[in-house]
Amino acid sequence: MEQSDFVQTGQKVGLVMASVVTPSTLAPSLSRRSWQDQGLITGLSTGTHYLLALTSQDLIDVVARAAGGAATAWELFPESWPEDRRSSVAALGCELATVPLGLGLTAYLDRRGVRTAREGFQRQLAWRLGSTALAGTVLIAATAGVRRLDRALGAQGRLAALPLSVPVGLATSAVLERIRAAGVVPEPHGPDVRDVVDEVEDVPRAKGLAAGAVVLATLYGAAWGERWTAQQVRRLSPGAAPGTGLAWQLTSHAAFVAAGGLVLTVLWTRAMQGVEAVTTTVDPWMREAPGVWTDPLVSGDPASLVSWDSLGREGRRHAVSFVRPEPVVAPPPLPDGTVPGDLSIPTVMGEPARAHPVQVFVGLESGATPMERVELAIAEMDRTDAWSRSLLMLVSPTGTGYVNYVAMAAAQYLTRGDVATVTMQYSKRPSPLSLGKVRDAREQNRLLWLRILQRVRDLAPADRPEVVLFGESLGAHTSQDVLLGWGTLGPQALGIDRALWIGTPGGSKWMHEVTGPARPDVDPSLVTVVNDHEQLLALGEEARSRLRYVLLSHDNDGVTKFGLDLLNRRPAWLGPERPRHEDVPGRSPRGIPAGMRWRPVTTFFQTLVDMKNAQVPGQFRAWAHDYRADLPEFVRDVYGLECTHEQMAAIQQAVRRREAYREGAFS
Repeated sequence: MEQSDFVQTGQKVGLVMASVVTPSTLAPSLSRRSWQDQGLITGLSTGTHYLLALTSQDLIDVVARAAGGAATAWELFPESWPEDRRSSVAALGCELATVPLGLGLTAYLDRRGVRTAREGFQRQLAWRLGSTALAGTVLIAATAGVRRLDRALGAQGRLAALPLSVPVGLATSAVLERIRAAGVVPEPHGPDVRDVVDEVEDVPRAKGLAAGAVVLATLYGAAWGERWTAQQVRRLSPGAAPGTGLAWQLTSHAAFVAAGGLVLTVLWTRAMQGVEAVTTTVDPWMREAPGVWTDPLVSGDPASLVSWDSLGREGRRHAVSFVRPEPVVAPPPLPDGTVPGDLSIPTVMGEPARAHPVQVFVGLESGATPMERVELAIAEMDRTDAWSRSLLMLVSPTGTGYVNYVAMAAAQYLTRGDVATVTMQYSKRPSPLSLGKVRDAREQNRLLWLRILQRVRDLAPADRPEVVLFGESLGAHTSQDVLLGWGTLGPQALGIDRALWIGTPGGSKWMHEVTGPARPDVDPSLVTVVNDHEQLLALGEEARSRLRYVLLSHDNDGVTKFGLDLLNRRPAWLGPERPRHEDVPGRSPRGIPAGMRWRPVTTFFQTLVDMKNAQVPGQFRAWAHDYRADLPEFVRDVYGLECTHEQMAAIQQAVRRREAYREGAFS
């Protein structure tokens, strides 16, 4: 074996690691994906693994050089060995020592359990060093073998000149997958290999890999351009003092990064301004809505303290969509020319309304500060006498201010109009772009709920409404954040009797707080997470009678699963206790696809795409991040409302028709 066989560049090892992970990027995840999606997953995942392996190999090389220097100083090498042979042996020894050290520590951490971000970082560092060293060792062995074969065949270096990184990586990946399929590395519940293959076939392989290559080429081109520019700047640097050229090169790197950051900031700012402009536009036909489609007991009406213009687009749509307490004789036609049928409370429920629904909505522009908006909401509740309704529903909307129409209509039908909803907008951007608004929303909600708690407690016990909470998507996150650190004691302390959250984002710390390890401030009998209504019923009547806080989260909803923790530690939903994947007629499927398992970095990008795909608008059904079809039964059961089976069927049919009318009016 030649001495140079032991010395491998970080780029070659990085290519081996990128090639190892490439087939795994085609594995199934929570949803089907397009070839463009697959290209992003493959390109970003393999590119990230390449860079991390490159960095890890550099670290191993530093240690190897230090070890070689120490061995030479201690005279551990034979004096006859030249310097390059000593370096080669030190490099190989460091690679061989790092493999069991890194992978052994990874196995130890996995057995002990990786629960915190710090433990996840430790595991990732150990696995990264061990796997990179393994890739380097395999490449060294392959290089030595090819060179011997070259000499045996008399190929005069032609075989030895072939690039080996990519084929070595792909071969290593194939061996690992074969070992895993053979059961040496068992999967939870022992998935049927045929099921895995069926799911993988849904992934656009050829086009996806091609798109991934384009992504990688783009990233490489940008990196090459930046590196070339820095080298030119270094050559042009004046003076010959040691380190002068390097200083200019580093300055060029910093300037390149700063310029890129400035461009991205400008583009982001303009994009957000465009998004916010869209969310404040007025649907043309709704300019005449105040007084025609609204009511004095709804915010935005001419009689309201909240101006129509300050509601924003979603607030105005919310204002016109309340369920009418009396039959509508001659409803005005919608923009598409259709005339909505009568879906009033008496018509759907077959009995008179008990009261007129109250809808309080305060837009982000309705007040300059959170305190002003809270005071306006309380004043609007006083004006509409919201305190007299038997059910007071606190609603935390999504990022744009969207309030789920099905949830509101279901509550208004089931209470026969005896309900008041209170909503405060905290952002003008879609939820994925409003993550920076979580803190503001949390403080605004806390202020409002404390004021409402104070007012409710001032009422006579017989006159107090039942206070419930509803939150969807980022609205679920922002409302749960108010309770953070208090477990299930939080909503009880705030006087919240019941709560229904749908599509809670995986980043909600309160959700993990009440569903994780036992805590003294968490009563597990009060809270549950379910995929569908049948799972709720399966808990049994006694358990349901104790439930107060329900999180409805579809198992195939990427929004509820995505988080930064996917980069460096396996989540519980991909652990040994995850439920089997099964289809439920009329519901979102339960469990996680059998072929999906956690892979560092790759699963992060797969779930990021799943989160994006989960929010694509589609037909009215319970699927991914769409919970509309689930809501009538959950609103009834979670809030303790009553209706007959016939009335529930009528409500389900009514909300479907209402959604069809809404889509026709607002599309």
